[in-house]
Amino acid sequence: QGWLVESGGGLVQPGGSLRLSCTASGRISSIYYMRWYRQAPGNERAFVAGISMAGFTDYLDLVKGRFTISMDSANDTAYLQMNSLKSEDTAKYYCNVITASDNYWGQGTQVTVSP
Repeated sequence: QGWLVESGGGLVQPGGSLRLSCTASGRISSIYYMRWYRQAPGNERAFVAGISMAGFTDYLDLVKGRFTISMDSANDTAYLQMNSLKSEDTAKYYCNVITASDNYWGQGTQVTVSP
């Protein structure tokens, strides 16, 4: 069994920054990808950013140039640095980890961008 530990959400003003982290814990091994998704009330969960163990990254067009995903592979931790935040970035952010045999989801961390 394994689980994901997320942190870093909170309330920030427009234009501000936050950094989310996601650590794969327990018996999670052979990680292929670590990804972030987000879901705002009334909307479907949407892909935000992803990184492979080889370091390849991918982003939702709306966040390109503002968000950066990175990985500390030694500690099975992914980070999402979010800059120039906008009100439309307000959502619950979920970490997703794909391994050779499983697909894990975190509990989510709330990001609220408001004056």
